[in-house]
Amino acid sequence: MFDIDIYLKKLGYEGPLAPTPELLRELHKRHLMYVPFDNVLNKGRGDDIWEYVDIDVDETFDAVITGGRGGVCHEISGLFRVLLTRLGFDVAITSAGVRMAGGEFGPIREHMFHVVKFDGERHLVDVGLAGPSFLEPLVLTDGVQHQYGVDYRLDQDERDGEYWTLNRRPAEGQWQPVYRFRDVERQLAEWRGDEDLRSYARDLNAAVTLIRGRAFDNGQSTLIGRRWIRIEDGKEHMRVLVKADDYEAVVNDILQGV
Repeated sequence: MFDIDIYLKKLGYEGPLAPTPELLRELHKRHLMYVPFDNVLNKGRGDDIWEYVDIDVDETFDAVITGGRGGVCHEISGLFRVLLTRLGFDVAITSAGVRMAGGEFGPIREHMFHVVKFDGERHLVDVGLAGPSFLEPLVLTDGVQHQYGVDYRLDQDERDGEYWTLNRRPAEGQWQPVYRFRDVERQLAEWRGDEDLRSYARDLNAAVTLIRGRAFDNGQSTLIGRRWIRIEDGKEHMRVLVKADDYEAVVNDILQGV
């Protein structure tokens, strides 16, 4: 059963609860640190991965927050949306197409995240991205924003302004797109029966890659298949985990450790 007190205890937060940008930053980072990403559930869902976007809040809370398992994007983001809404934040659902290995972007409703508004200023909130991401919310505006050794930049499409693209640059790397999105509020019903997503899921399920991820104070640990990416103060370290013991150790650290 969804319970704010249990949720905040899970996140290790005991401070004031006025819906401010400071509280949003604190909860966002803690969520990435204490609630891991794990897409193992998608293996058995076939083409219907996104049919579960409108989560059963109580059931998902019991599994992820109380039970301690990792969650997929819409589970983690959905729970966080409910928490923020009940704390009095102005939250809107939006979505993005994530950049794929070949450089193209996935369907525009592939990934769910949120926008939180404060007196005309809007903040991107994303606690459910599979790969390395921002630890604290980003302001939806032009210009470079710096977090824990990593630079982020939001670019608006110069042709018609239809899309924004989130770009990321680690301490010793180059700018790379993360995902693109339209600046529009979404409704959960838009995901139901989306044939583009079903077709995309069909392709994904041909070779499901397990992805696990969790943040820590100054970085993130992400396991994509057997490729382990660890980021500390913006510096990326990549290693392929060939040995079973090494792989299991990293999985356990992500899913159980903090």
